[in-house]
Amino acid sequence: MTKRRLMSTGAAALFLAAAAGAWAGEPRWKQHAINGRSEFEAAGVFDVDNDGKLDIVCGDTWYQGPSWAPHHVRDVVRQGTYYNDFATFPLDVNGDGQADYLTVSYFGKDVGWVENPGKSGGPWAYHQVDVPGPSETAAMVDLTGDGVPDLLPNTVNVVAWYEVVPTPGSKAVTLKKHDFGAAAAGHGVGSGDVNGDGRVDLLTPKGWFEAPAEPSRQPWAWHADWNLGATGIQILARDVDGDGLADLVYGNGHDYGLFWMKQGRSAGGEATWTKGTIDAAVASVHTLLWAELDGDGQANELISGKRVYAHEIEPGATDGSLLAWYAFDRGSKSWVKHVIYQGDPAKDAPAKADQRLALRDFPAGTAGTGLQVTAVDIDGDGDLDLVCPGKSGLYLFENLGSKP
Repeated sequence: MTKRRLMSTGAAALFLAAAAGAWAGEPRWKQHAINGRSEFEAAGVFDVDNDGKLDIVCGDTWYQGPSWAPHHVRDVVRQGTYYNDFATFPLDVNGDGQADYLTVSYFGKDVGWVENPGKSGGPWAYHQVDVPGPSETAAMVDLTGDGVPDLLPNTVNVVAWYEVVPTPGSKAVTLKKHDFGAAAAGHGVGSGDVNGDGRVDLLTPKGWFEAPAEPSRQPWAWHADWNLGATGIQILARDVDGDGLADLVYGNGHDYGLFWMKQGRSAGGEATWTKGTIDAAVASVHTLLWAELDGDGQANELISGKRVYAHEIEPGATDGSLLAWYAFDRGSKSWVKHVIYQGDPAKDAPAKADQRLALRDFPAGTAGTGLQVTAVDIDGDGDLDLVCPGKSGLYLFENLGSKP
């Protein structure tokens, strides 16, 4: 089939997905600037005002779809070039029929939820749930197997997760903390069925906690199977190559590289892990998620890319930004890279970190993964679009479907 090469042409330009060996279901993308001046790195997508249309909540603002008119939510504290708002996940916490959202913070060290005022139009109130430590974003993962996603923050000083528990006699929910201690904590956290028993295990850069039959009540066994370093969020476990064993996929959060670890078996039947490279050229990988992008009905496309100025000074900090998806070709046993967006580098960035600012150093329209990418059918046309916040702006990548 025809190979295509993608080039960036601006914030509202059309981007053709690029890859060697592209197939008929490969989508095309159109970039829309929701707010090209936003510096918040987390964004959630849900119906804020119950009008049946999806909206975007990012930092201090919610953007009303489909016009994306901005409305103030709350004031968020700025700490250097970071805002103390590191995740946005919709959940009707108080059971009033309005979508609230869960959030975590790094500098505030807390986990909490922000209350949607509903039709009253009043202020959005923040409710603190816990103060576990600095959280560099989070994920929603069903760790109990009850069909309800739970909150899994990357609290770098401790491993903890928060079970979403129904309140008896009410439509409200509470967040029940499960604390796994500090020994396995690090930069990165994740999930997936490592041992193939049908349960979702909890992964850290230092190994994994095995989910028991009753995850909310029984102890989780610890397995120190690997040491991955400073990873992104999430670390993902999945059978990539089709051999019946779950492999790992993870990124290097503050250096170059997107990697996978193939699971095998030793002569004695013990798990072995062999490292491979998915993309050596991408830096500051913080966000990874699986999604169904090519129309084959399988959510086996890996979405990732570069977090713009994860730190202002680190390997690859001034490289051009990247948003891409990757597919494993089981025939050639290799990964194929499909570029959605390739940005230009920050050519004239100041030498000192405290003088660098993404909105000034990178070209206008630069998009990255920030700390949270959402894959969602935001326009209701039957395919998944991507919402990408970051220090260089808040962008929507509209999926235009495959080329006729």
